[in-house]
Amino acid sequence: MTISTPLKVGVVGLGRGVSLLRVFDQRKDTQVVAVCDLNAERVEDICKQMNIKKAYSEYDEFLKHDMDIVVVATPLPYHVENAIAALECDKHVLSEVPIANSIQECELLVKAVKNSKGKFMFAENCNYWYFVEKWRDIVKEGKLGKPTYAEAEYVHDCRSIMRDSQGNFTWRASMPPIYYCTHSLGPILSILDDKCLTAVGMDTGVNVAPDLGAIDMEVGLFRTEKGAIIKILCGFSVERKPAFHFYSIYGTGGCLESIRNTDKFSAYLKEENSQGMEGLPYGRNHPQAPESATVGGHGTCEYYMIDAFVESLLNNQQPPIDVYKGLDYSLPGLCAHLSSKQGGKTVDIPDLR
Repeated sequence: MTISTPLKVGVVGLGRGVSLLRVFDQRKDTQVVAVCDLNAERVEDICKQMNIKKAYSEYDEFLKHDMDIVVVATPLPYHVENAIAALECDKHVLSEVPIANSIQECELLVKAVKNSKGKFMFAENCNYWYFVEKWRDIVKEGKLGKPTYAEAEYVHDCRSIMRDSQGNFTWRASMPPIYYCTHSLGPILSILDDKCLTAVGMDTGVNVAPDLGAIDMEVGLFRTEKGAIIKILCGFSVERKPAFHFYSIYGTGGCLESIRNTDKFSAYLKEENSQGMEGLPYGRNHPQAPESATVGGHGTCEYYMIDAFVESLLNNQQPPIDVYKGLDYSLPGLCAHLSSKQGGKTVDIPDLR
């Protein structure tokens, strides 16, 4: 199947969406042709900056525009609704994290993907950090032995964006922190080539931000198909700066670990006669990336994520993080929160394949 280029791209949600818009805008095989946002001033500014000809405030009207790809970067409560509407128009969809707000929404999304001529990709940008690629190679080559345990953390004080400019609560205030597990779980499962089967969850309650009603921190403990245990911690109402991501993987032949608050990583690999934890010669960003690859705002990861998505469309292949992999990264968090509400009871994670 031959697809003509440039692929026409529309972006809905010009908060986070601007980052992805800038990456698409610099490609020769894609063209941003329309944007959609409720904030008229923001739309006008972006259109002037990026020379975009058409802007919408109504999503239904936006979907009638001639375009191949819809980038869904709206707030979490609208992700599935917006993605389904685009898929029903047979548009290709790149949808931001988190994937959904409930297991029921996940089921509806799978049905829409199955019934659409469009392809769906989950925009988990952290999977495209360079160290993830290198750790995946280490595990695949057997240098870590059998992976037995992994943990990851995403801690980021987001209280300043839990109210809007009018003082109203945003979706971030009410979101259970573990719903945002995909920046942690996505890279880990990608490296291990594994999926989670059961979830146990616990949270600390509301202590730091009682005025917002926001849970401080939430942890999920998962058993995988290959028998490993994964622990994920997410916290967004915390007295802790700066924000950070942390990753660690243990195997029968050694361990891999990120160094907190740095772009550095270390490893102990028995096979390579390591004397202890030794620094690894790479960081998050791809060393061969072009200068413009960082316009997405999180290093080079958005550049490579969007490149993988566009290449899958041009070659008529499944996107690398399709709806099922997206759910592998997301459903464990939804189930961990269910477990937390049930006092830490083990919850089976549904497989919607």
